[in-house]
Amino acid sequence: MEARSITAEIPMTPRMADDPAELVPELAAVSAALFKVTGNGSVPRSTISLVQLRAGQIVGSTYLTVLHTGFLRKAGESDERITSVTSWQDSPYFTAAERAALALTEAVLQPSAHGERVSDELYAEAAEHYAPKALATLMFAIGQVNFFIPVALIAKPVPGRSFSDPWK
Repeated sequence: MEARSITAEIPMTPRMADDPAELVPELAAVSAALFKVTGNGSVPRSTISLVQLRAGQIVGSTYLTVLHTGFLRKAGESDERITSVTSWQDSPYFTAAERAALALTEAVLQPSAHGERVSDELYAEAAEHYAPKALATLMFAIGQVNFFIPVALIAKPVPGRSFSDPWK
């Protein structure tokens, strides 16, 4: 049986004809600084990519989902861990620290019917798993992906094409 391309059925083109990074070259310095901050070693890169994959799923961005899935695969993460990020609450593949990071991501990105998005209890749970620098880094990793969400949703770049792998 001949394999067929998944993307062949739905042709994808970016909304913006020009690369936003080329239109605003100052973005390169900001992007490099964000990657340096989140790559400081206080939080495992796999955790950062899991968090950023979950953010892409929450906002419904194919580009971010494909991008961060690719980063996780390149890092050697199992398909079970990658595919169960969407249902991390009942998946057996995540550590308590990763669960706290994913819970923080969801709290930041989803409205809460019960007051603050990040409750004191959730913060305390995350603080149990992360030293102060790591918790700050995790906070910036969530912010980093949030910085790029408008690009992913408005410009709608084609998955698999565009930004280079920042974890090289």
